[in-house]
Formats: sequence, C-alpha cells, structure tokens
Amino acid sequence: MNKKTKLLVILVIILSTAFTTGFKTISRNPQTVYRVYLEGKSLGIIKSKKSFEEYIDKKQNEIKEKYQVNKVYTPAELDIVKEITFERNIKSNEEIYNKIKDISSFTIDGYVVKIKGLDTKDETTGKTKKGKIQYIYVLDKKVFTDSVLKTVKSFIKEEDFNNYANNTQKEIQETGTIIDNIYIKNKITIKKDKIPIDKPIYTTEEDLSKYLLFGTTEDQSKYTIQDGDTISEVAFNNKVSVEEFLVANPSFKDENSLLSPGQIVTIGILKPQISVVEEDHVVKDEEQKYTTKTEEDPNQYTNYRVVKQAGENGLNRVTQKVQKINGETTSVVGIPAATEVLKVPVEEIVVKGTKQQADYYSGGGYGNLIITKGMFGWPASCSTVSSGFGWRWGVLHDGMDIAGCGYGSNIFAIESGTVTASGYRYDNGQYITIRHDNGYYAIYAHLCNGCRYKNVGDRVQRGEVIGGMGQTGFATGVHLHLGIWTGPPYYGGTALNPAAFY
Repeated sequence: MNKKTKLLVILVIILSTAFTTGFKTISRNPQTVYRVYLEGKSLGIIKSKKSFEEYIDKKQNEIKEKYQVNKVYTPAELDIVKEITFERNIKSNEEIYNKIKDISSFTIDGYVVKIKGLDTKDETTGKTKKGKIQYIYVLDKKVFTDSVLKTVKSFIKEEDFNNYANNTQKEIQETGTIIDNIYIKNKITIKKDKIPIDKPIYTTEEDLSKYLLFGTTEDQSKYTIQDGDTISEVAFNNKVSVEEFLVANPSFKDENSLLSPGQIVTIGILKPQISVVEEDHVVKDEEQKYTTKTEEDPNQYTNYRVVKQAGENGLNRVTQKVQKINGETTSVVGIPAATEVLKVPVEEIVVKGTKQQADYYSGGGYGNLIITKGMFGWPASCSTVSSGFGWRWGVLHDGMDIAGCGYGSNIFAIESGTVTASGYRYDNGQYITIRHDNGYYAIYAHLCNGCRYKNVGDRVQRGEVIGGMGQTGFATGVHLHLGIWTGPPYYGGTALNPAAFY
C-alpha cells in the first residue's frame, strides 16, 4: 500500500467515525417530516402531523366534555410545516405537547364575534379616538343573536319593539310616538373559526346577555327593600338611574311599580358593550315657558321684587325627531315647520329694586337658602327635559338637560345676578356661571362656540339672553345643561335637583 492509498484509508476512517459519533442526528438519506412552529419559533420536528393532532385531541377530553364538542385542535398560533431534511432528531408527540400546553391555548370549533367600539372625538384637541375592538367567542351563533335581541329589548319596551318589527305600529292621530328605526351602531362581524379555550366562551344566552349589559358575568349587588322604599329612591341611594334599575329588574314595569318590604332587587351599573339606537318620531303638546321682563325701581331696595304682570305659559304642538342610545336620550331635534301654536304665552313683568342696603347680606352670604317652586324662570325656548338630575352609569348627572330648541337658540338667565365664570371646561364645554341674587348659583353648559354673550362681572336680569344652545364638551346632542348649586359649582358648592324649583 503506497502512501497515497494510506492517506485515503485514514480519511475514510475519520469521516466514518465522525458520522457515527459527532453527527448522530444527521441521516445518510433525507426523510419527510413536519416542523412545528409556535409564533414563528421552531419547537422541533415530528414524524406525523396527523398523529400529533390526534394526540392533542385525546389529551383534551376534559375540554370536550366541558363544551360538548367532538374535537380539540392545535393552537391558532401553531404552524405545522412539511419539510424534507437529513436531520433525524425527531421529537415525540408528548414532547411537543408539553412544550405548548402551558404557553398557548388549544382551540375548538366555534364562532368569533368582532365588535368595534364607537369612535369618540376629543373636544379639546379635535382628534378622533378610535373605538376599541373586542372579540366574543360562542359555540353557537344563535346564542349571540338571541343575546343581542334580549339586550335590545332591555332598552326598548317589548311591545313597542314587536310592533316595530311586525310593522303594526298605530299611526299618530294627534299626539303620540312611533319608532322610525332600531339598529346597532357598532360594526359587528361573525365568523366561523377555531376559538381559543383559554378565553371566555359563552354557551348560554343568559351569560352573554349579562355581559353585553354589564360588561361582566359576575353577580351584581343586591338590595333588600325596606318599608316605604320607592324605585326612584332605591335607585338614587344606590347610585344608579331608574332606567338602570328597571333593566336590572325587568319584572318591574316602571318607576311607579310597588315594592314589598323584604323583596330583594338587583343593583347593577350598566356598561353596555353595544350601542342600541332607537330613533323616534314624536308629536306632543309642549308648554312654551313665558319670558320675564324686569323693570328697575331705584327707590326700592335690592331685595324688593313685585310681579306687576303674572306670566302664563303657552302651549305648542311640536314634532320632534328623538334619538336614544341604550335608553338614554342623546338627541332631540324639533321640526319648526310642523309646530302648531295652541296658546300664546303671556310675558311676566317683574319690578325689582336697585337701591343697595348695607345689611342685605349676612357675612357675605345669603343666610338659609330655601327651595321654592316657581322661583326661577325657564332658561330655554323649549321645555323637553331629555335627561334629569340623578345617577347615570355610575356617574352623578348634576343637572337637568333641556333639548329640542335647536342649535344656537337663546338661553335665558333664570334669575337676575352677576356672572362669576364664563369660559370652557373639558366636560361642560362653553359655559356661563351666574351667582343669582337669591343666593343660588346656576351653570349653563354646552353652549355653542361663540355663543357666550356675557363675561365675568356682568350684571344680568331675569329672562335676559346670555348665550346660545350648542353641543360643546361631553355632549351627544344639542342641549342645555342647567345646574343649580348652593355654592360655586365644583368649588365647594352642592348640586341640587333643578326640578325642585319648577
């Protein structure tokens, strides 16, 4: 054997040793396998995709029994890719299963419901904030559609809904309401897909309806009715609106329903996951509040006030387009051309003294303030109260909303006084605050841009135009927010229910 032949033999021996020691995972012949990726990261290779999927299905009997399904699938983030390789370090089905079971979710057949939240506009910056997208998982599409229908009927009387749906609404004769439209404002899509078992999966209409109304499936608070309780008192004392109380307790027809001592009711703050819109055509007789003209008498002191001519309210038959979202009135638009005057209002004429008196104020205050009905004039040319004083979705609505007069319509001072604030707040938008001569403060909010006609320090008379109705700040429609306070609003004062003065 010559030297060249010896070298070749040695090389063959070295290569053979290498293949049998240091390269044990390399096969001499390529083979077909399946590489498993989780979120793009390789977990290894397996011999058979089918056997791996069958292994997962067998290991998930508990899930199959819980949801009454026949098969459990791999996670949505898992990819099994066929490849040809020399590598022969094949993992067992159990090894790959153990790698993914605690970090990813297996899936079952079902439906993915995609709900897009509504966009909102920041009044301060003018920028639009995109609504959040949420996903709801159900096994049966009917569970979702039935739950949506039940949610809709929580905000719209079932009889009214059925008449609308069946096209059996009665025509308006003189006054009345008909529903023009009912719809869900959110964009909703339903797609059949593999759904993850580590997410909430709704299997009953009851659970999903509860979630769509309250944003949770947890039990709501309970309250035991005491002797003398009324629905309005129970609702207010538990920081919910009457409407929320009735939604949470559908057995009660309205706020005048009788309560029995010992009766247990549900107290739930609504957090609807969808926006149910009801658009109504309304014809009604509405009082037109009389205006007040003030005459000054320099010979009388400032606490002198005499009604020279009594005012009388008028009466109009008005037609309105009213929009409600989840039972809350968000927009009232009057149709002036359809307004019929039934009675012309009579102007009130009041004589007030202007002569100062040193001891009129007591220590800079007004003594004990007494709430008296009729002591304030009406602040708008229309009288539709779209939202009253009280709790609304966990937040106290500290005033009364008046709507239907139209954008830019006149806002009147409810009593003579001095302007203490005139500006913009993120929530109230354009607003004016007046310290009235009877000691109460009033805030007039959501005025239109450029519609604050009075500045700090200005004196105003009862019935004087101080601004125009608008939609600035946190306002879903054109309206006036009237708040009446015992002191400066938001700065030590206490909000009162304006309805107590009218």
